[in-house]
Amino acid sequence: MTISKTHIRSAEFLGCSGLIAFALFLQHSEGLAPCPMCILQRYAFIIIGILALVSLPISSKSVFSRILNWVIILFSGFGAGVALRHTWLEHNPPEIFDCGADLGFVVDTFPLAQALPMIFRGTGDCSVVLWKFAGLSIAEWALVCFIAILIIEIWHLTKRGRVEIS
Repeated sequence: MTISKTHIRSAEFLGCSGLIAFALFLQHSEGLAPCPMCILQRYAFIIIGILALVSLPISSKSVFSRILNWVIILFSGFGAGVALRHTWLEHNPPEIFDCGADLGFVVDTFPLAQALPMIFRGTGDCSVVLWKFAGLSIAEWALVCFIAILIIEIWHLTKRGRVEIS
């Protein structure tokens, strides 16, 4: 079986699209409102999915394709970092429960240099686990997905082009 860049990018696009669709389902059908860190993770999945889709028609040997590899690695690393911090907050909730301001207010009101630390500090709602599957929370599943994307992208960069799997 041959795994090509097209297979990898298609899987990344479909996977990210499915994750966003499921997040929207949980939000609108199940009433699980996303916290600021959930929203940042969604943005990372959306950007990775778009980059994967954009790179589909591009030859894996082109410089632009390798740049897209690195940008996907960058955003999956960012997403993994947010998911790791989110997971840490779930396991170590703050002593004082403070819902804080929502993401829109923070981004609209403060410059980015002040808004990012506020977002990463997390709020009371970032530490509450509202849904689990197979013993893992949404943040933990997001971390697994971001790490999987990182591993696949690094593997793809080292293999260049098609790889035979027996």
